[in-house]
Amino acid sequence: MDKKLQKKLKNKLEQEKKKLTKDLSSFARKDPEIKGNWLTKFPFFGVGRSHQDETAEKIEEYEKLLPLEHDLELRLRDIEEALEKIKKDVYGKCEGCQKKIETKRLEVVPEAKLCLKCGKEKA
Repeated sequence: MDKKLQKKLKNKLEQEKKKLTKDLSSFARKDPEIKGNWLTKFPFFGVGRSHQDETAEKIEEYEKLLPLEHDLELRLRDIEEALEKIKKDVYGKCEGCQKKIETKRLEVVPEAKLCLKCGKEKA
C-alpha cells in the first residue's frame, strides 16, 4: 500500500478512535477488568415515592444507552485492530481471501476487514 495513503488512513482511524472514546466517556467508563469493555454508568436515584417518575425515566435512559455502548465498543475495537494491523504492516489485506482490500473501500471504511467480494459473500 502506498505509504502516503496509509498515513492518511491511519490519521483518519486515530481521529475516529478519539471521537468514539469521547462519545463513550460521556455516558460510560472503561471496565478495569476487561480490555476493550465499557460500562454504562447506572444513574443515581433519589429516595422516596416522589421520585418514582424520575427513577423510571433514568432507568429507561440507561436501557437505551446499553445498545449504543455495545455498538460504539465494537466500532472502537475494529478501529484499534486496524491501527494494530498498520503497526504490523498487514493493513489493507482481506481477512477472507488475503487479497488487497480496494482503496476506495478503505477510504470510506478504513477499519474494513474484508474486500467487497468477501463482504458480499459474508452478508
